[in-house]
Amino acid sequence: MTLTAVPVRLSTTDASFETDFKARLHWSADTDAAIEQRVADILADVRQRGDAAVIEYTNRFDALSASSMQALELTQAELKAAFEVLPAAQKSALEAAARRVRSYHEAQRKASGESWSYRDEDGTLLGQKVTPLDRVGIYVPGGKAAYPSSVLMNAIPAHVAGVGEIVMVVPTPRGEKNALVLAAAYVAGVTRAFTIGGAQAVAALAYGTASVPKVDKITGPGNAYVASAKKRVFGTVGIDMIAGPSEILVLADGSTPADWVAMDLFSQAEHDELAQSILLCPDAAYIAAVQAAIDRMLPAMPRAAIIAKSLTDRGALIHTRSMEEACAISNRIAPEHLEVSSRDPHRWEPLLRHAGAIFLGAFTSESLGDYCAGPNHVLPTSGTARFSSPLGVYDFQKRSSLIEVSEAGAQTLGAIAAELAYGEGLQAHARAAELRLAEVPPMRGAK
Repeated sequence: MTLTAVPVRLSTTDASFETDFKARLHWSADTDAAIEQRVADILADVRQRGDAAVIEYTNRFDALSASSMQALELTQAELKAAFEVLPAAQKSALEAAARRVRSYHEAQRKASGESWSYRDEDGTLLGQKVTPLDRVGIYVPGGKAAYPSSVLMNAIPAHVAGVGEIVMVVPTPRGEKNALVLAAAYVAGVTRAFTIGGAQAVAALAYGTASVPKVDKITGPGNAYVASAKKRVFGTVGIDMIAGPSEILVLADGSTPADWVAMDLFSQAEHDELAQSILLCPDAAYIAAVQAAIDRMLPAMPRAAIIAKSLTDRGALIHTRSMEEACAISNRIAPEHLEVSSRDPHRWEPLLRHAGAIFLGAFTSESLGDYCAGPNHVLPTSGTARFSSPLGVYDFQKRSSLIEVSEAGAQTLGAIAAELAYGEGLQAHARAAELRLAEVPPMRGAK
């Protein structure tokens, strides 16, 4: 049976465009009720029984037979050994990618991650103190596929931010450890690593066990159980985001080879059947050429079945009136990955307001951003780029306000604060400010 991938063909000039467009974009982030209940049970069990529950669930779900948490913790020597035995080409690529990711996030820290303060005319000091989190947990998928790039993208910005301890959890179904993942942990500076995954790993990081230290924040993508668990532990710890299916949106003016754009659509569709790949283009003939390239190249793809279902069920080739209209539609979608495949991408970039990452020009394939360009590949999905940002150094820092009021400043600020506090009926607030005035007035409202 020949596989086919037929993304829906839409045109903004069609009367039914709005209805069809919204139907194609719809994706529910609601988690299955059975998953929610199972996750709740696992979290409660890990919180109560700690290591014993983590071991039990890990053995059950990953088909292992560990008798202790020591058997599930990866030593630094094991991480280093995994790196040392890599083929030279993989070792070189991993180090090069890590250098670029580190360089980008170091620049990010210098631009926005420094403490600052100033004194006003009366000597009062105001400012902000930026400090790193003490300990973070990074979740690295290890089920259907293993992602060493996710290790780099989560651990390196945490390291650059100055986080004291980085704890990695990664499931190893049937005990199969991916050497590239372990090597990436070594290169990225992971402090401790455990071969556990799923909701039990999230619970262990959030609550702490005898073996797994409690962290301040958990980052990294996972399956529905992981997403549900992260939602439930938020508040006990911080989290980065709740990730939905991967997305790519290509804005094309017809100047890029159709094969390139088709393969870029494949690059997200191959993640899973729910991934979304969309092309927006004002050239109908070019859209037809991309569809022809899809038909021609799909059979040769190792993950052809996944690509075909993703493109057929969730993909779209949309004919627009103009590139300006394409940019406007892109802003409505707010995609995770946005490629501007145009002769002059900088002409359109100012019109683009909402996207996780923007890839400018025909030579900037989204896959370069996934692995080694430098910016983080952990990006907001499902339209959340309207109010969310890529993972970065700032996710591993916190800010404390600095306030040092001078004696002179207290005379001015004290009167203002007291007036507002009395207005709110909070006499102690008001009196605390008034006691620092050179001439202390009687407390209002006193009997």
